Amino acid sequence: MRTTAPRPGPDLAGLGRLLLVAATLVSAVLGAVLATAAPADAHAALTGSDPKRGAVVAKAPDQVSLTFSEKVAMSDGSVRVLDPAGKRADTGKTTDLGSTTYGVQLKPGLPDGTFTVAYQVVSADSHPIAGAFTFSIGAPSDTKVALPDQEVGGGLVGTLYDTARYLSYAGFIVVVGGAAFVLGCWPRGAGVRPLQRLVVSGWLTLTGATLATLLLRAPYTGSGKLADAFDLAKLGDVLQTKTGAALVSRLLLLAAAALFIAVLFGAYDKREDPKEKRDLAFGLAVGGGVVAIGIAATWALAEHASTGIQAGLAMPVDVLHLLAVAVWLGGVVALLLCLYRAPLIDASAVRRFSGVAFGSVVALAGTGLYQSWRQVGSWTALVETDYGQLLLIKIGLVVVLVGIASVSRRWTGRILAEAGGLAPEAAATAVIEQRTRATTAKNSTATKSTTAKSTTAKSTTAKGASTKKKKPVAVAHSSKTGVSATVDTDAETGGRSPDKAKDKPRDKAGDKAAGGDERAAQLARQRAAVDAAREKRVRDADPHRSGLRRSVLAEVGVAVVLLAVTTALTTTEPGRTEEEAKNATSSAPQNTGPVKIKIPFDTGGQDGKGTVRLELDPGRTGRNDLHVYATRPNGSAFDIPEVKIAFTLKAKDVGPLPVAPDRIATGHWSASGVQIPMAGDWKVAVTVRTSDIDQVTLDKNVQIG
Repeated sequence: MRTTAPRPGPDLAGLGRLLLVAATLVSAVLGAVLATAAPADAHAALTGSDPKRGAVVAKAPDQVSLTFSEKVAMSDGSVRVLDPAGKRADTGKTTDLGSTTYGVQLKPGLPDGTFTVAYQVVSADSHPIAGAFTFSIGAPSDTKVALPDQEVGGGLVGTLYDTARYLSYAGFIVVVGGAAFVLGCWPRGAGVRPLQRLVVSGWLTLTGATLATLLLRAPYTGSGKLADAFDLAKLGDVLQTKTGAALVSRLLLLAAAALFIAVLFGAYDKREDPKEKRDLAFGLAVGGGVVAIGIAATWALAEHASTGIQAGLAMPVDVLHLLAVAVWLGGVVALLLCLYRAPLIDASAVRRFSGVAFGSVVALAGTGLYQSWRQVGSWTALVETDYGQLLLIKIGLVVVLVGIASVSRRWTGRILAEAGGLAPEAAATAVIEQRTRATTAKNSTATKSTTAKSTTAKSTTAKGASTKKKKPVAVAHSSKTGVSATVDTDAETGGRSPDKAKDKPRDKAGDKAAGGDERAAQLARQRAAVDAAREKRVRDADPHRSGLRRSVLAEVGVAVVLLAVTTALTTTEPGRTEEEAKNATSSAPQNTGPVKIKIPFDTGGQDGKGTVRLELDPGRTGRNDLHVYATRPNGSAFDIPEVKIAFTLKAKDVGPLPVAPDRIATGHWSASGVQIPMAGDWKVAVTVRTSDIDQVTLDKNVQIG
């Protein structure tokens, strides 16, 4: 009796030690990432400045300070102050003034005129923020400053960076979802070559995209020039940031992931002892889970989840959200591959994945609901902000995806029900056989007569054949399809009798035997290929299996679009913080352009009706020109005796500030140098006198600055 010696223990113990080392490495990397993840409040927005936006100051300040809604990453040159001629008016050295305020020193002896302040910083959630505003010294003037039209983070570098981010998410979904499908749903799939290629391709995609993201980080947040991706000095600066640390940590975790993939498709697949295989599967599940959590955390600790309200809760929720997406969508991709390339997938594997997918969708819905509330905050932000609109598109795609998944489950149920619980591929064969039995039975009567006639001839042939010796058979197996075939080696004599073979010379017997073996092996391979093609035709002929393949393919197609929308969401300012930034900056002076108002009047006397039109140019804080036009109801100029204007800002208890415009022409009055000290909702009072006793005062509120 043949016995098999047990596998030596040190092999499994060595694998256990490798898993322990990998888990320790993952823990260390997670600790490093957590140490670099400083808490932040929200997406960065400029909330104030000194001098204020659009302000007119009597003398040049010593510095310009900027206040943001949160801490930002800033380096020398992040803030530039340009004089009216477009030349640098700052020293180039930025300083942290405490809290969330930063400043840059100005050069002495600056001329009067309008100065432009341009800034470019990186917010706590890794996104570049840029903007500009003006202030004036002495009086406003023309400026030759021309800011670049390209938005920060845009252009070719922005496109490449966003593409790398998309591929990172796609690679993560494929490698985590594919490995989870093999380990949790179909362990025999560890030996299926297409699944191995899928998971390894996901790992390569994630690794390459992470490296590309790390290299493109400097030009993405800086100059926008692709050549800066290979600047080692700027790469060193990136490594000092939270995002750089997260990307490096991801690369280290991917090195640990490579070890687990090698064990999953190597030692685990080759294990034959059930106990050893269970122990190794448990170790892979624990170690692989830790690595997957670590990789997901590199996104959560460096992007939107790490900023805003409840960041301590949002980061683990974001990790769970990413893992749920990966297990569901990555498993769908693996299932689609099996339906096309792996004919022997078990029915139990499909059932297990159905349960896993349902649990993933539940987790996805719960975590997504919390993230939506946290990032949007209000119904207004949901429909009016870019983030909210993208979120609505994502929700719609998820609903469509769940609907298609329910169709896939129905197709699977039909196959299992019709084939008695067999695997989808075996079910297809059984279904075809069941459907052809009826046709075979109808033709059985005709074939019986033909069979009876040929019985005599067959018996005679059988007697002659019984004197022949049985030939060995060759067995061929296709690793791609899992189909085996046997071929009778009687082909080595070309169908001739052994006696005729003996007539050949003895010195050629060895050559004939070798040639016969090669011919038999070739025929065996051909037979295996033919059988594999036949099984494929049988499977494809089943409408239920074809329906399942189409629905799963549709799931993958929707998932690709969903992943693109998700990538866009991660680079879009959340709706809640966008509204908070608007509220924070609404009180800041802004250059809104010329202010124009029209007020109808009626003094009550004869010829006392008309309209007054006011124009305040440029309509901002500081010096302005005021023009007043009066017209009759028919539109002609109205030469009224007197017009007086007064400005009042009740919120700041300023005013009334009277203005007496001079008559320029019929129905036209003007005043120069009208000073608006600060921005706000000003009440403009207009007094119109059409005769010695007929007079009326009307007012209207308008935003100035």
